[in-house]
Amino acid sequence: MHKSVQDIINMKKEKKKISVITGYDYSLASLCDKAGIDVLLVGDSAGMVMLGYENTIPVTMEQMSMFTEAVSRARKNSLLVSDLPFMSYQTSIEDAINNSGRLIKAGADAVKLEGGSIMAETISAIVDIGIPVMGHIGLQPQTTILSQGYKVQGKTKDAAIKLIEDAKELEEAGVFSIALEMVSHEVAQIISETVNIPTIGIGSGAGCDGQVLVVQDVLGMYNDIKPKFAKRYMNLSEDIVKSLEDYKKDVELGTFPAEENCFSMDKEELKKLREQIGG
Repeated sequence: MHKSVQDIINMKKEKKKISVITGYDYSLASLCDKAGIDVLLVGDSAGMVMLGYENTIPVTMEQMSMFTEAVSRARKNSLLVSDLPFMSYQTSIEDAINNSGRLIKAGADAVKLEGGSIMAETISAIVDIGIPVMGHIGLQPQTTILSQGYKVQGKTKDAAIKLIEDAKELEEAGVFSIALEMVSHEVAQIISETVNIPTIGIGSGAGCDGQVLVVQDVLGMYNDIKPKFAKRYMNLSEDIVKSLEDYKKDVELGTFPAEENCFSMDKEELKKLREQIGG
């Protein structure tokens, strides 16, 4: 039985840190689940990491549903949360509910959406029909980059107060946790101590109740963007390129495939074949 939303909420009460990994495909999600990661997040960052987009804005519901389905087939133990992509929930509460339902049908246990107090009514409506929601404040890639670019949030008193108020309103609206992206670590800690639900930090310091990184960043497989807050535990991209270069060399030299990579006919059948075709 995989983890539930309540299990994640209880982890904060028990003062246990929450591990979250963003992943998008069956193979890597299987490994994350096997490693005991608490939450698998199917992020709309798939648009950049998997599809090569410049940002998350072009990502569609169809794409998010596909990635969610793939990850849902892989997980056995982790909670599965999936991002609502840009303009799938901002247009109307009805759209937000319908698209949340699509991700749940695709295999998610909960959905995540960006926005503070302005999204409280929408979140309440989604929660009211029984779909758990993870909030997301601080840097909001779907919209913040349009006006500010990638900048740390909560660096002034007024900005900090707004973030704290947003977090409180999201809790009141019914979210079970809040992602804090690129929030100054002092403000992130204050928020974590203020709300009763778990906070998940994305570049927001150790004071959060949990942390999230993209699996390709953890493994050193994605080089287009290297955020300061991401820690690389391996540098697989170099190993992968080296392995592919070795494969290319083997093909060119004729050393691959070797005998152990091939399938053979029965010797008697081969003899009959050669006799018939005159070989």
